[in-house]
Order: sequence, then structure tokens, then C-alpha cells
Amino acid sequence: MRRLLLALVLLAASAAQARSFSGTVTSVTDGDTLWVRPARGHDNVEIRLLNLDAPERCQAFGPQAKEAVRARLLHQTVQVRTRGSDVYGRQLGHLEHRGEDVGAWLVRNGYAWSSSFHRRAGPYAPLEEQARRERAGLWARADALEPRSFRKRFGRCP
Repeated sequence: MRRLLLALVLLAASAAQARSFSGTVTSVTDGDTLWVRPARGHDNVEIRLLNLDAPERCQAFGPQAKEAVRARLLHQTVQVRTRGSDVYGRQLGHLEHRGEDVGAWLVRNGYAWSSSFHRRAGPYAPLEEQARRERAGLWARADALEPRSFRKRFGRCP
């Protein structure tokens, strides 16, 4: 009974943090992090895209991933669905631009890896496989290194 009650409390807390809104992209930090100004609100919200990992800013293909997001989304209206926040205070979320899933677009075009969860393929894994086969974006390089491995080996970018 206690476990059930705890699970319900955690589920309610998670749902309370989830929200959807429309807004304008005001800044792009890197290939998987950007700032959105909600249509109804004054403060920009930092969003970390879920289910993918783009190269770090100082990593090979990091600048290209950032520029791709910037060229496509800066000053554009997006739909945001958040689901909690990470240890850096960023809202974790999904973005849509003109009806297209931004995360899917990033992975399909070789600007990011699909994240895996407990050794299970993430939702964008088939798109990553397609990008690899087509040698799209970062997959044109033989030395593409997952950002997680890059951070482990070299640390975070300054």
C-alpha cells in the first residue's frame, strides 16, 4: 500500500511539472539546448531537448549542430512540451516547429545521437540508423564520438 501511495505521489509531482506552451526561440546554446520565450509570459525558458544528445560546442561537429538549430529555429514559433527539469535547472522537453518534431529532425539529419535508456534504444534510434547509413551530418566523419564519451574523456566545454 505504501509503495502504491508513493508511486501516485511521484506520478502527480511529475505531471504537475509537465506543461505545454507556444513560444519564440530567442537563443540557441548548442545543438540540444535553446531558450524559448513563452507567448504568455515574460521570462525565457531554457529547454534541453529530450531523447537525443548533440555534440558539445567544442566537439567535432558541435558548431555545425548549433548552427543548424539556429538557422532553423531562431526567432521562430515553436510548440513546447516539458517534462521536468535536469540537474542544471533546464526544462526537459520536446519541440515542434511547423508540425515537425525538432528532435527527430536533428537525429535524422545527423546533428545528434538518439539517446538510449538503460541499454534500450530510444525513440529516435531508427532515424539515427538511417542517418548513419546515409552518412548524413556527423556520420560523414569516421571518428564521430558520442557526447557522453566525449565528456567522460575530455570533460565539459569551457
